[in-house]
Amino acid sequence: MRLPVLTCLIMLGLCGGAPQALAGTKVLVTTRNYDIVGATGAALVEAMNRKGPKHGFMTRAIADTGYVVNWKLDVDRTDGVCRLRGADGTMELTYTFPRLASPPKPELERRWRRFLAGVHAHERHHGRIAEAMMRATDKSIAGLKLADNWFCTATHREARRRIDAVYAEYEAKQNAFDAREHRDGGHVDRLVNALIKK
Repeated sequence: MRLPVLTCLIMLGLCGGAPQALAGTKVLVTTRNYDIVGATGAALVEAMNRKGPKHGFMTRAIADTGYVVNWKLDVDRTDGVCRLRGADGTMELTYTFPRLASPPKPELERRWRRFLAGVHAHERHHGRIAEAMMRATDKSIAGLKLADNWFCTATHREARRRIDAVYAEYEAKQNAFDAREHRDGGHVDRLVNALIKK
């Protein structure tokens, strides 16, 4: 599951100067845990359903990959042309995972380790898609320049349009991945079933 937020700040420089290279992207990763207890796999699943990260208004998820994206774009206007002089993209990527608050019996612990490894793999894939989105966005706005007014209005609009287009493309990839993983008989379904088996 993902909780994405995208923001964009565009700075306007009206004095001339040599164009700067795009600064590129930076990803800051944080991992959070929430504690659960249970003597059986079914009890652990029930605990995750009660305490997991919120997914919508009424439901909860086993784990979560959330991200906030900020773009700072430096636009310069010279001789009637607005150019993107620099772009600094930062993604704050946060993973939330369940954690056992007390050690279970050995057989349940083995099943839990396999389950948690699969959950980590699922969420890390969401993270890789999000990081690819940052790189694709950086590439899509590189070299942007337009003949424009004093406020570079059309340039701002075009930068935002390109950022939004890449964002939409990669959100579709995130949703398609979740649809495959969460379908009946899919990877997540198999993980849960293996955890609760007696």
